[in-house]
Amino acid sequence: MGHTEPHRSGPAPMRSMWTGTISLGMVTIPVRLFAATGPRKITFHQVHKSDGGRVRLRRVCSACGAEVPYADIARGHELPTGATLVLTDDELADYARTLAHEIEILQFAPADQVDPVMRARSYYLEPRPAGARSYVLLREALARSGNVAIAHLALRQRERLAALRPRDAVLVIETLRWPDELRTPEFAFLGHDIQVSSSELSVATSLVREMATDFEPGRHRDHDREALEELLAAKTERHDIVWPAGGQQVAGKPAGLSQALRASLVAARAARAERGKPAPTPARPAPARPTP
Repeated sequence: MGHTEPHRSGPAPMRSMWTGTISLGMVTIPVRLFAATGPRKITFHQVHKSDGGRVRLRRVCSACGAEVPYADIARGHELPTGATLVLTDDELADYARTLAHEIEILQFAPADQVDPVMRARSYYLEPRPAGARSYVLLREALARSGNVAIAHLALRQRERLAALRPRDAVLVIETLRWPDELRTPEFAFLGHDIQVSSSELSVATSLVREMATDFEPGRHRDHDREALEELLAAKTERHDIVWPAGGQQVAGKPAGLSQALRASLVAARAARAERGKPAPTPARPAPARPTP
C-alpha cells in the first residue's frame, strides 16, 4: 500500500558561493569556493495544532507598531546612548566594493600552530581551468612542507582570517576567528591546586592506551536523527497526518507526481476508512477509438 514518506534532508548540491583568486606574490590562481560541509537535519515549521496550518511571523516595528515590508527594512547599529545608526543598502554596497574577491596569502606557518578553537568553517577551493597547474603546485608544496598558508579572505561582506591547507586532492580554506574573539575560560577550579596521584595517572594513561584506535568517521551515526526519522515514519504509517486547508501540496515546494499521487491515495483511503464505506468497483475502461 502506498504511503507518504517523511522528508529527509540530505546535504544540498554543491554550488559555488564565491569566485575570486588566490594571490601568492606575483602568482594569481583563479578559484571557486564551495561549502565543505552541509547539515543533514529534519526540518520543522511552527504550525497550528488543530489544523496544521503554518504560523507566519510578522515583522513589526517596536516604535510605531506597524508591520514592516521587507523592502523597508534596513540594518541598524545601536549606540550606547540608545540612538540608532541606520545603514542604507547603498552604503553597505559601497563598503562591500572595497573588499576584493581575493585570498591574499600573508605567510606560511606550521599546521599545529593554528589553535583548533580558532576554526570557524571549512570550504573547498576548485581551480578554474586557467589556474589548475598553479593550484596543484601550491597544493603539493603545502603537503610537502607540512605548513598551512595564513591568508585574508573577504567573504559575505566581511574580511576574515583564514588558513589554507591540502586535503586529499584539493585545497581547503578554513575561516578563523580573530584573536580578540576567543574567550578566556575563567572557571573556579582553575584557582585551586588539584593534585592527582601517580597511580591514578598510570591507570588513566593505561585506559587511554587500551581504547586508542584509528578514528573512522563512517563508524559514527547520528542516533538522534535516526530516532526522529523512525518517529515520523511511524506516524506516517498510522496515517497520523494533517492536511492544512487549501490543498495537500506544500506551498513553494511542489511535490513530484509520484509523491503527490501516493499522498492523495493515502488521504483517500483514510477518509474512506473513517466513513466505513466499501471501496467502489473500478469502472471498465471505455473501448479505444480508432485514430483518424
